[in-house]
Amino acid sequence: MNASENGAATGTGTPVGTASGPATRAEYCVIACAEAWRGGGEILASPMGAVPSVGARLARLTFAPELLLTDGEATLVGPDGEPEGWLPYRRHLALVTGGRRHVMMGASQIDRFGNQNISCVGDWDLPSRQLLGVRGAPVNTLNNPVSYWIPRHSPRVFVERVDMVCGVGHDRASAAGPSATRFHRIPRVVSDLGVFDFATPDRSMRLASLHPGVTADEVRAATGFALTVPADVPCTRDPSPAELALIREVIDPGRTRDREVRA
Repeated sequence: MNASENGAATGTGTPVGTASGPATRAEYCVIACAEAWRGGGEILASPMGAVPSVGARLARLTFAPELLLTDGEATLVGPDGEPEGWLPYRRHLALVTGGRRHVMMGASQIDRFGNQNISCVGDWDLPSRQLLGVRGAPVNTLNNPVSYWIPRHSPRVFVERVDMVCGVGHDRASAAGPSATRFHRIPRVVSDLGVFDFATPDRSMRLASLHPGVTADEVRAATGFALTVPADVPCTRDPSPAELALIREVIDPGRTRDREVRA
């Protein structure tokens, strides 16, 4: 049964109730993250963070039953976290380099073209803050779709120019030529204020939807570069009652989503 229709069911077919109460900002963020995997087919979802993880599991339970989920190590899991199969490291790398994974990473900084930084803040010779390091960001962005989840939208994160490029953005990929652009794709950026894409002539960031209660002016004020804002910006889609029930009763009854999103 598809939870986006008139009822909801867990991955084992156990029905759940209909949620009561309006959707929270965190739940709109879950929906926005889940939509990143719509239409992707049988690919591996690699969500990083509580909200993207809830979103990936919601997608699997509703509109993307073919989606593969992992525990982040060597096991394929179901929406309830129970093991479904083994995913050795070699196979995982094959999925990455073959484009059969869609990862949703975080970003300490991101710029107008989607360049991402998770390594350091400040000048490379003497940074003011050491972060995670480059890790697998370059390979991710050059080999499979990469979206981003940013729970605190601010000018310190959405910057004119990142201090170090870890995830490769559209401008740098284009400058490198076909070898860099063949599999390069940034479907969306989700923050606690809205959803963003790069559907502009120069592949710079555009406001695609606003979460309820957020205005375009608020987003502009929280963004450190000139953001493309269409004349008519839609709201992020509402979760259905069945989706809310799945989020609240099945996927995330402990409300880990609320730890990442204030409102």
